[in-house]
Amino acid sequence: MRATFKLFATLQDYLPAEAKKTNALALDLDEGTTVQQVVERFGLPQQSCHLVLIDGIFVPPAARASRALKEGETLAIWPPIAGG
Repeated sequence: MRATFKLFATLQDYLPAEAKKTNALALDLDEGTTVQQVVERFGLPQQSCHLVLIDGIFVPPAARASRALKEGETLAIWPPIAGG
């Protein structure tokens, strides 16, 4: 199964060098791979995974360990961002 993985802001540092230009990476995943498993695979700090979306739909923290990705979906993660 193939899905797209996007990281934004400071989380882009966790992407491989070839993906940093577009901040996106195509992933080949086993069926049933969850959001949490992708987060762990890339070593993302849990506290930095503030806004998690699949195809633009928010995935709350309590659902990340059970929400499996499906063929063609895009998982996008943003850290907490503050501004003024």
